[in-house]
Amino acid sequence: MTIMDGNWLEIGALEDIPRRGARVLKTKHGCIAMFRTMDDEVFAIDDKCPHRGGPLSQGIVHGNAVTCPLHNWVISLETGAAMGADEGQVKTHRVRVDQGKIFIDGNTVGIRESA
Repeated sequence: MTIMDGNWLEIGALEDIPRRGARVLKTKHGCIAMFRTMDDEVFAIDDKCPHRGGPLSQGIVHGNAVTCPLHNWVISLETGAAMGADEGQVKTHRVRVDQGKIFIDGNTVGIRESA
């Protein structure tokens, strides 16, 4: 990982995450799920469903949402909020893509290692 613009940490290339897939970033504050949509948008949210703590990184990505693999809760990748009749929210993290590389805001993330 490299630091760009002081607070942005380079965590990998866009092609490291398959379309409609995810990768996990391990931090001292817990795991973060990094998602890539069919439109090549990248989102980062805590990798823990607000319902029962299911690993969101193992869920199904559809549009700008992910469905938890344990109990089918749908979580917005944009806001981290549970959608529909479900209630709860996960923390979102700022990310950006620049020249095919993914960066995450280091102000809120203590990076330990990526997986």
